[in-house]
Formats: sequence, structure tokens, C-alpha cells
Amino acid sequence: MKPLSLMNLALASILAAQSAHGFQYPDCAHGPLANTTVCDTKASPPERAAELVRLLNITEKLSNLVDNSLGAERVGLPSYQWWNEALHGVAGSPGVTFNRTGGEFSYATSFANAITLSAAFDDDLIFDIGTVVSTEARAFANAGRAGLDFWTPNINPFKDPRWGRGSETPGEDPFRIKGYTKAILAGLEGNQAIRKVIATCKHYAAYDLERWKGITRYRFDAIVSSQDLSEYYLPPFQQCARDSKVGSIMCSYNSLNGTPACASTYLMTDILREHWGWKEDNNFITSDCNAIQDFLPNQHNFTQTAAQAAAAAYKAGTDTVCEVAGYPPMTDVFGAHNQTLLSEETVDIALRRLYEGLIRAGYFDPAASSPYRSLGWSDVNTPVAQALALRSAAEGIVLLKNDGVLPVTLTNKTVALIGHWATVGRQMLGGYSGIPPFFHTPEYAVQQLNLTYYTASGPIAEDNNAKDTWTTAALAAANKADIVLYFGGTDLSISAEDKDRDAIAWPAAQLSLINKLAALGKPLTVIQLGDQVDDTPLLTNKNISAVLWAGYPGQAGGTAVLDIITGKTAPAGRLPVTQYPAAYTDQVPLTEMALRPTANSPGRTYRWYKAPVLPFGHGLHYTTFNTTLDHPFSTTSNTDNTYSIESLYFRCDAKTVKQADLCRFTPAIAVNVTNTGNLTSDYVVLLFVAGEFGPQPYPIKTLVAYKRLRDIQPGETVRAELDVTLGALARVDLTGSTYLYPGNYRLFVDVDGGAAEAGGETSFTLEDEALLLDLFPQPKKE
Repeated sequence: MKPLSLMNLALASILAAQSAHGFQYPDCAHGPLANTTVCDTKASPPERAAELVRLLNITEKLSNLVDNSLGAERVGLPSYQWWNEALHGVAGSPGVTFNRTGGEFSYATSFANAITLSAAFDDDLIFDIGTVVSTEARAFANAGRAGLDFWTPNINPFKDPRWGRGSETPGEDPFRIKGYTKAILAGLEGNQAIRKVIATCKHYAAYDLERWKGITRYRFDAIVSSQDLSEYYLPPFQQCARDSKVGSIMCSYNSLNGTPACASTYLMTDILREHWGWKEDNNFITSDCNAIQDFLPNQHNFTQTAAQAAAAAYKAGTDTVCEVAGYPPMTDVFGAHNQTLLSEETVDIALRRLYEGLIRAGYFDPAASSPYRSLGWSDVNTPVAQALALRSAAEGIVLLKNDGVLPVTLTNKTVALIGHWATVGRQMLGGYSGIPPFFHTPEYAVQQLNLTYYTASGPIAEDNNAKDTWTTAALAAANKADIVLYFGGTDLSISAEDKDRDAIAWPAAQLSLINKLAALGKPLTVIQLGDQVDDTPLLTNKNISAVLWAGYPGQAGGTAVLDIITGKTAPAGRLPVTQYPAAYTDQVPLTEMALRPTANSPGRTYRWYKAPVLPFGHGLHYTTFNTTLDHPFSTTSNTDNTYSIESLYFRCDAKTVKQADLCRFTPAIAVNVTNTGNLTSDYVVLLFVAGEFGPQPYPIKTLVAYKRLRDIQPGETVRAELDVTLGALARVDLTGSTYLYPGNYRLFVDVDGGAAEAGGETSFTLEDEALLLDLFPQPKKE
């Protein structure tokens, strides 16, 4: 088993890589590049990159094709480490160096992880977090402690709860992921002429398996239909490439329909660069770490030698290869060139893309001309960042069950804090985390409230043979308290990179302890960390008062949870995934990539699966809301809400909207939300469409718009303006092409359409021939 993930790397290996690489900007004032086009800010980025590559000899060129690029001292090009991480804050990686002796740059703000952030359905929040992360990343770079490119975000759709890396993603719905991606990239890369950082969308494509029943990501061949590829697995990457024009994309470990992703001209050339036009800025592709050595016979068996593997990757469109030190064979670019498998022309193309990326990030520019070179330690973990970290956790917490016990006043009450993360902070961060400035655990939060409390640890996933060292202490703590808070769920020891789950039920040892605590008859709230498990035993147990899901809430997670419990913050998060019953794992293998139900499968995600424990979008509140959906379609000339598809297309402003799928269906659809209860609360409006149009089978419903409304006062009505695009209403045919189809469409608010009785629903009809919005490229034999 090869430890390819950052989390599995030995600390010594990371420190060795860091000691060999201290980031530095090239000397464009006095160095060898000073008087060349490379350092001429008046020249175009392509001209500057081409000149740099021209100055390099072939040995220097080949030495800069991997993530641990050696530079070229002869021409004044510093070494550069491309492996920098920042999933939810600047994170440990070979390119990022934390000061482990304390003081400046010894930590960075750690926000809630992606799955919790997504549950907030608040893209303004996502943008603000991306902005802070890139500010801190630039500060680290200016101090020589990080590079300018960061391998974030992870945008693979999380279709199966067993996948170990699902918590790194924004959830299961491609439309939601596209909104998240657009917002985080805008924050990370900025809107200046110089990119703030180079973001990297990963992992391209159809990657959602780690290690399951003897099958690993390093050799897994994802068999995906053109329909599912276009409709489900690729839309987030379309947002990255076509619409957000991200600086970088990472190709994945897996094969797609027989070809390793990092050797697929279909993925990287036909779709990414040609169909989506992702070549305006000469953007670059990096491989996942050691993915190229996976071409060899012991994994994908795509090539026989390391030289052939290197040639296949670069010729297909991969521009740089991530390598994990100490796990040979390394990428044999020299062998590939020496054996005439890899031409210097192909090498030059890759290097021009890579260094144009750095040029667009101001790498060769004087400090005075960059808006980001003055950022430093004082810009890390500011009060604004700390407040945003707390908000990131609180907004994403989802109230799954509440019998009325929450919110609770804790004044003059004693509290029992029980469970494996009640007093421990590291577990709150999740994967791809840096060193935070602090861990505000649940215990810390209770201490700030000056409460009398009792603590006891709890099990995580101990088997039946493990000695029970927790029940006696937990019951003793609970017996002394007025209110019991159980902090359980999963963590990275159960589900993580390189580790998929086999079961999605509550771990037996935890469920046994929860039931014993519930039997005491005291108010019991369960706060669930990590991934979804089947909450049926908790939802049906009348002695369990409330259930909260926190995901991975980050450095301020404990404070956020107590703020929700006490009502300081009202819960408004929504599940970004479906919660499946435990038996689901016996119905569908993790290797199955199809989404639609068949005779052998009940289907995947809320669009196709009919019997969830809790549905995508589920989330309770401390107050009540009434929603009404305005009927913007009716006019004196269109009283029956019928539209010509052709007219919808031709009225779109082609000057501002380059792609037909981005055209708006109508002027903004308005949803009026009234707080009919007695507590102030946020509310997330989810707008779905349903109907029998396009190819069968028809999805149960599809998310087409969402918006988080903030601080709605009791009795107040707030209006949400929602844009619905033609692409959101469209369907995908068997070839992967996208059409707007004639038929009857039903739009409704919330997760079950229940708001329709109060006016939260409307309908319309589209007529005429189906309109082609996107002609999907067809695969060729590779």
C-alpha cells in the first residue's frame, strides 16, 4: 500500500521536502533574468513564458516538469514546489512551511471543511472564506513559506456516503457544487490583473473511490456513460474551466472507460481545452500524486515502462506531475525524451503553460507592481478571519431533529459533555488541514459560559472485542448533570483519504452508549461529527431530544455548536447530501458509477433515490416559516404560462451571455419568506423543478436555484430574487448533449414541495422543438 495522500505522508518526509525548498521570487532587478522579456511587465504573459522556456536547455527543461521543480540557476530561475494545499485554510504540504517553533507563521485560520461550508448554502460566505484563505496564502508566500498555486477546491460530486473523501467536497448535487465552486474560485483567485493565487480544481474526473473491498483508486476504472459524465461528473469542472477560467486543474488517479485520466486526450484536450475553451490563459494541468506511475502494469496496465508512462501523460495534456518522495518509480521524463517518446516541442508546451500561470500570478513582477506582495503575518488570523471561521461552522450546522428542547437556556444548569470529540479539537478540522491558532472545543465553549460541567470520553468505532473503558464514566457524568450533550459520529479514523467505509450505520459501540444515556430520561442532544450515518435509531428514540450534524466545523467548532444549542445562533443549514439507510450499502456497490435506478439499483442522490432517511436539503429551524412563490410568468399576453422555446433562446443577450445554457429563463423568480414564529433566523430557499420532459426515466426533482436569507425577524417577510437559467431546466440525452425540452414544468420551494399549499409552487409549459444547448464531444478510441 503506497501512502500517496498528504495525510498519510510521514512528517519527516514533509519536513525534508520543505527544507529543500524555501519559496523565493526570481530576482528581476539584478539577476540574469532582469533585462529579458521574462521580467518585462509590458510584454504579454505568453511572450514572457515563451522567452523563459527559450532560455532553458533541455536538461533544465526536463528538470522542471515535476512538482519539485529544480529551477535553473544558470538563468536565474529559482526552484519551485507546486504542491501547496489550502482546502479550508492554508494547510500542511511539501510547499507550505509552518513555523513549528512558535511565533510568526506558526498557524493559519482553519475554517469549517467543505462539506459543512456547503451546508450553509451561502455563496457570499464561501467567497469571503476564499478571500481570506488566499490572503493568508499570499502572506505565507511573501515570507517564503508557500508557493503561489494551491491544490483546491475538491469538487468531485459526493454521490455515495461510503467515499472516504466526500467531506472535502461541497456535496452530491452538481448545481450546488457549481455555485460553491464559482464563489470559492472568485475569492481565491481575485479579480485583479494579477491572480491572487492559482487555484486548482480537482480531481478530473469521475473520481470517488479510495480503497474498497480490495479495489483501489490507483487501478480503478470508472465505467461512466456519456449521459452521466456530462450530466453529473463534469458540470463542476465546466464551471472551473469554461466559466471561471481557473488557473489549474488536477487530473485524477482513476481511469475513465479504460484510459487513465491523466493520459486521456478526450478529457484534457477534447473536452477541457477544446470544447470548454480552457486555453485562453494557457492554463495548466497537474497530475495527482504518483498518478503517472499508476499507468504501469501493477495498476492500470496502460504502459509497460516509466518512460512510456511519462510520455503518455505529457502528450495527452498533463503539464506537471506530482511525485511523492521515496515511492519510486519516479516520473521518467529524461528516459521518455532520450527514447524519443517525448518531444522537446511537447515539453515546451507544458513549461509555457506552467510558467505563464506563475507570470499571471506576478511571480516575475516587481513587488511594487503587485497588490499582494505587501501581505504579511499581520494579515493572518485577523479578528475578521476568526469571526468568519466561527460563522463558517455555525451557518453549516444542520438541525436534524428537535422535540422542542432546543434552544436551551444553560444558566444555572449543569452539563455533561460526553463523546470522543467533547474535549478534543483536532478531529473538528477534518482532512487537508493546517495548524490552527486554537481549538475551541465544546469543553472550551462551555467554560466560556462559566457553567458547571462534567466530561467523559467515548468510543469511536471499537469492535465487540474491545474493552469498554467509557460507559461507566459516561453514565457517571450524565447522572450528575441536568443536560447531556453527546459528541459522536465519524472522524478520519473511520472515513478519509485512502479509506472508504463499508458500513454507514452508527458505530455499534457509540449507539450502545447513546441508548444507555437516553435511558436516563434527561434532555439528550447528539452532535454528530463527520459524514452521514443512518440516524434512524436516533430519530425514532423518543428519549433523544435533538440531533445536530456539524460535519467538520473547524477551529471554532465547539463554540459554534454551543451557540446553536443555546440559541445565540439559530440553525438554518441544509444537508448537502442524502442520508441513506444502512441497508443501502448492500444494494449498490461503491464501484457502480451510474446514477439512475435500474432493476439492480435503487438509484443514487436525491434526484433518483426515493427512500432516504433524511433528504438532501433537510434542515429544521427554531422558528416557523411560510413561503410564497410569485407567479412572474403570467402576463396579459401569456395567461397560461406557456413559452416558445425558440423565443426564450433568441431573447437572450448574446453579448453578455456567451453560452446558451447560462441564459435566464425569465426575469428573477421571487420567493417571499415570512417568519411566522417568534425567533430571528436565517432561511435557505431551495427551488426545485420536476416534470415529465426529456428522456426517461424522469428525475424526482432537480435543484435549480438557492439563496440564504439572513436574520429574518419574527413577523418579517423577506423577498428572495432567484435566477433560473435554461441550463438548470435542461436535461441530458444518452449522448451527453444538453437540450431544453418541451413539456410541463413544476417549480416548487423547499425540499418536499410542502410549501406549495401556501403558494410555494408554480408551473409553466414549454412548447416547440427541443433546443440544443450543448453538443457533447463523443469519445474516440485512445
